[in-house]
Amino acid sequence: MQGGRTAAGRMKPELLAPAGNMEKLKVAIRYGADAVYLGGKAFGLRNLAGNFTREELEEAVAYAHAHGVKVYLTVNAFADNADLPELERYLDEVAHIPFDAFIAADPGVVALIAERLPGRDIHLSTQANTTNWRSARFWQSQGVTRVNLAREMSLEEIAETARRCDVELEVFAHGAMCISYSGRCLLSSAMTGRDANKGECTQPCRWNYSIVEETRPGEYFPIHEDESGTFIFNSKDLCLIEHLPALVESGVHSLKIEGRMKGIYYAASVIRIYREALDRYFEDPEGYRLEPHWLEELAKVSHRGYTTGFLFGKPRDVDHEYLSCYVRNYEFVALVEEGFSEGTQVLVRNRLKVGDVLELIGQGASFTRFTLTGMRDLDGTPLSVAHANQRVVLEGVTGAGEFDLIRREKID
Repeated sequence: MQGGRTAAGRMKPELLAPAGNMEKLKVAIRYGADAVYLGGKAFGLRNLAGNFTREELEEAVAYAHAHGVKVYLTVNAFADNADLPELERYLDEVAHIPFDAFIAADPGVVALIAERLPGRDIHLSTQANTTNWRSARFWQSQGVTRVNLAREMSLEEIAETARRCDVELEVFAHGAMCISYSGRCLLSSAMTGRDANKGECTQPCRWNYSIVEETRPGEYFPIHEDESGTFIFNSKDLCLIEHLPALVESGVHSLKIEGRMKGIYYAASVIRIYREALDRYFEDPEGYRLEPHWLEELAKVSHRGYTTGFLFGKPRDVDHEYLSCYVRNYEFVALVEEGFSEGTQVLVRNRLKVGDVLELIGQGASFTRFTLTGMRDLDGTPLSVAHANQRVVLEGVTGAGEFDLIRREKID
């Protein structure tokens, strides 16, 4: 967890994880997040995630604080004039909830939070495109307490910004990247009428495309990659696990994982690996080594190939992803609800059958592989097959606890 120092005297960065709903929040906490970021039903940039009602926000903050975890509320949509009265009402409605910070991008929204909620911490979203230390200083002068630096910054630029600024700095360490400048994209708005800068991105950069020549309507030409690439929309996913020591020593205060719209298997898998790596580094900076199984585990979650993004300069062709499909080698099949001596009760998420070879993963980076030898429903009736949303008891599975996950390798 956060709070230790390296031999060089660096503070241990916070591990900041996404929480798209209450279940994801609990999973993030279970697997080692120091802080979570989440959104209400309005004014965030992930309106298509489950998000939280006002009552759920109160519950989420209470739960997280009881477990020593901070909570940041996203208010990072770009507001029009017509949005401002409703935004004022929204801030007034959540003012009593003890969020640890509010995340904003729009200068007017930053000023409004400071006006309506004086004394509350404000974190600047990556959507504000902070690409240099002077910008970071400016935002600090406006009362911002933390700046999420633009993903276009290199490691050298991040370190220089840390040296020249007193404000806390946050960087993305893992997750999907937008093809547009720090996520400020117009594709969704232009193609679907749903504004990405108001939280309604439909991710058209991930769609399959063909070319139509103007004088030959109805004839579709597929886009192929050659030795020069296709220069089309997709971006690989960010993965900086191999460069964790360099990020720590750069002086950043928070390492952020993207993924409020991802499932709990994704969140748990990524958080637990970064948690172990971060803890391992602070236990013994000199003896720290990257564990190969960390990379293997990160390869088991849905992703589009991995890249270091702009960390070592501008990405080249190799960092673009020209395939339209995700890499999905494993699938999440069940969530553990309770473990006891006679078996393990789970909520099934994907079809299970006796004889399946499964893997149980929990807190920490290790996992256990086993063959399902039997299962029964909650009334004790033996089952050979279980379907999504069934609650069943798996036989012969011991040592599991609440929020452990069960996955299965996909075999084509």
